[in-house]
Amino acid sequence: MLQKLVDFSKLSSVRIGAEVPLNYIESPLDYEELRQQTTPQIIGKANNLLVSPQAQNLCALGKVFDYIKDLGDCLEVGAATPSGKLFSYAKRHNLSGFEILAGLPGSLGGIIKMNAGLKEYEIKSVLLGILQLDSESRLDFRAVESLELGYRSSGISGMIFAGIFKKQVGFRRGLVESFVKMRQNQPKEPSFGSCFKNPKGDFAGRLIEQVGLKGAKFGKNKSLCFSPKHANFLVNLGDSSFEEALELIALAEEKVQQECGIALEREVQIVY
Repeated sequence: MLQKLVDFSKLSSVRIGAEVPLNYIESPLDYEELRQQTTPQIIGKANNLLVSPQAQNLCALGKVFDYIKDLGDCLEVGAATPSGKLFSYAKRHNLSGFEILAGLPGSLGGIIKMNAGLKEYEIKSVLLGILQLDSESRLDFRAVESLELGYRSSGISGMIFAGIFKKQVGFRRGLVESFVKMRQNQPKEPSFGSCFKNPKGDFAGRLIEQVGLKGAKFGKNKSLCFSPKHANFLVNLGDSSFEEALELIALAEEKVQQECGIALEREVQIVY
């Protein structure tokens, strides 16, 4: 296991944070050793995370878990594999079900954990299961049916080491074009992606706009706002702090609750 100081103002997708020690897991036994000493906090590529400067026990998979292995009737894909790498592989080998990865940032472990997707298309549609440590510290297969994958959520706890995926012929270029077009409406500035999950029958962005927060700038440097382009994206326009981002998230929750009677549920994960 390797530990490095990592600057989350450079690593995280929102470009907010400080230098924090990060443990890189090079084998399942590394994770088991860490788990016996403390409660590891898994951060992956930090694409939907807001990480505190005081965060402890952070870990991520090392490069040994960045791989794609053809097993004949299925694919085994390491959880540190970038989404773009798997997308390119599927396109090259004419495999369907991976079109949703077009323009989607992050590593595979986080994408599975959050059941990432767009509209009705989700990663669970092509997932057979995952590899995790069992009670005897051995890698074991967990079928997708046991993972409780829902809208941007799952029942997965602990480290995902790999995903096992169906091999279905027929890469759909038209679907990719639709996804790319939809994502063109998303802000380009540093962000978490969606800050909140959409409430049933409504949209978090519409609610944030309704309470007057869309485009309004906050923070000491006026460098944080819910994007004028898409109000459910909290964007960092400069030098913003963890505390400022947390306060703005809480303000949106408070105002939407008070004025609309709806409790927003965070999609961004706060790591302390």
